[in-house]
Amino acid sequence: MALVGSNSFEMGQLAPGFELYDTISGQTKSLNQLKGSQGTAIFFICNHCPYVIHVNHGLVQMANDYLPKGISFIAISSNDVKHYPQDGPERMQQVAAQLQYPFPYLYDETQEVAKAYNASCTPDLYLFDAGLKAVYHGQLDDSRPRSGVPVTAKDFRRAIDYLLKAETNPYPQHPSVGCSIKWKR
Repeated sequence: MALVGSNSFEMGQLAPGFELYDTISGQTKSLNQLKGSQGTAIFFICNHCPYVIHVNHGLVQMANDYLPKGISFIAISSNDVKHYPQDGPERMQQVAAQLQYPFPYLYDETQEVAKAYNASCTPDLYLFDAGLKAVYHGQLDDSRPRSGVPVTAKDFRRAIDYLLKAETNPYPQHPSVGCSIKWKR
């Protein structure tokens, strides 16, 4: 479990479009279909990463809190399933059901979407405004596995709150950290 930080993603940059298989509905979904009226959160996650497992309940709670406010949430797994079969679509569907994901869990089989977002770790978290311009790319909060710090999602929630108030978030954006995305060889 090597610790990797998120790469840069320029604020104001448009979210790259995509069409990916949703393991929950069994349908292909596009970013335009899934974007929120007020904003869109995109999470690069996977099933086996201890950093994702650690924050999963915080992601679910945050989505449940902000979905009614017009923020959509999209989870994407881009890991190489040949070498990490636990991150494959069937298991993704099981994890989503078990954890009651209130958001789609998309499978990026080609890894092109992760590359378009310059994603590097799980979790790698992004927030876009209603026009799909990046307003936040950073950590959920200061909690890490075995740190003793509770998962609050304070950094990401604060970014959403500023977005909903149509104000600039004055707080620094700290990179997310986690396991590396498992790239195909």
